[in-house]
Amino acid sequence: MSKDDEWSIDTVAKRLAETEDRLAQDDPQLKSVFTQTFFEEAKAQIPGLAGSPRSALAGAILSIKDLLDVRGFVTRAGTKFMQADAPAAEDAAIVGKLREAGAVLIGHTNMTELAYSGLGLNPHYGTPENAIFEGCIPGGSTSGGAVSVAQGAADIAIGTDTGGSLRIPAAFNGIVGFKPTQSSVSRDGCKALSRSLDSVGPMARRVAACDLAYRVLAGENAGGEPLSDADFVIPANYGMDDLEPAVAEAFEAAVGRLTAAGFAVRDAKIDALEQLKALPIWHFASVECRAEYDHAYRNHRDLIDPRIAGPTRMGRADEVDAVTYRKTLNRRADLIGLFRREMAGRVLLMPTVPILPPRFETLEDDAAYSRINLQVLRNPSIANVMDCCSISVPYAGGAAPMGIMMTACGGRDRALLSLAAKVEASFDLQG
Repeated sequence: MSKDDEWSIDTVAKRLAETEDRLAQDDPQLKSVFTQTFFEEAKAQIPGLAGSPRSALAGAILSIKDLLDVRGFVTRAGTKFMQADAPAAEDAAIVGKLREAGAVLIGHTNMTELAYSGLGLNPHYGTPENAIFEGCIPGGSTSGGAVSVAQGAADIAIGTDTGGSLRIPAAFNGIVGFKPTQSSVSRDGCKALSRSLDSVGPMARRVAACDLAYRVLAGENAGGEPLSDADFVIPANYGMDDLEPAVAEAFEAAVGRLTAAGFAVRDAKIDALEQLKALPIWHFASVECRAEYDHAYRNHRDLIDPRIAGPTRMGRADEVDAVTYRKTLNRRADLIGLFRREMAGRVLLMPTVPILPPRFETLEDDAAYSRINLQVLRNPSIANVMDCCSISVPYAGGAAPMGIMMTACGGRDRALLSLAAKVEASFDLQG
């Protein structure tokens, strides 16, 4: 890892105190990043680190998305209607793993309510500002997690990804976001948006840190299937047709650097992606979110962000009957099989999102909010629907910083992380 990503049990107390002081001083860089902090518990944990088995994560400071249970704290999922819930009696499964590895938890991070948007806005707890682009949104739904890393409050952020919720804010804030194969990381103790699509994974400044975190999160389940040798495919028929000029310029420059570094990059039509255009992806979040939170929807709708509870999201579940939803599930299973056959060991290469982060005022209009939300979710959601692993790596060699996304079929997580580290190094060397 780079010097910026080094941590140790010898420095963690000092670093934790510095962040606590930043929050006490109302540092604007950390405004609305955390919904609650765990400083007392973290300080109590530090003395025991020296006598515990050494781990690569020992002394690392981690933030945890407010979907994951942390013992003794209420998990609110960015909502008001969960504020009075009982504190978690035990840690989520992966939180326990991280503690055992010596990671120190700093706090629950802010998020889009119920994780139901790729933009990161939260009317209840505020919205953190983008770490790179002043006056712009952070992306979501793991908004606070991305900013906690980008602004130096956490070494690693743990979040969820249902349609890009790790990779979108990572791309918008100039860090790395990794969505693992869904089955490789436990979701026990994690509140759901869509049980079909949710994945849990890390964000960090460098690929190596995400790799270390993933190995702890997944343990023996870490995906070990191989990839073909540096074979990237840019889809000619999906996700490349409405790139913002700065993103198009940066992506072209990034591809040039990859080819100069010896990677094979080619365009190809992907039949599975052509068929994906006809799949009503919104079924998954709408129907499954309602299944999780129908009681709140029916009895406490006034407490839910109107954009989340409205007719285009949670309310839209009423448009789908059981047979129609089962057909959607069947079509998704067929597409996963087709995508695996087409891609084999190759890697999909795309901009993580087709635009740079918009300004807050752009999203005051509901129609613009909905349009831009669909736009930022489109490319990263491929990995969730197709049961893939996917990573966004920052590229700063173009007109503006952006995310380069690499997506591989499920089970190839370790190989994808290794490939991403090589891509990251090629960007560093040529940058």
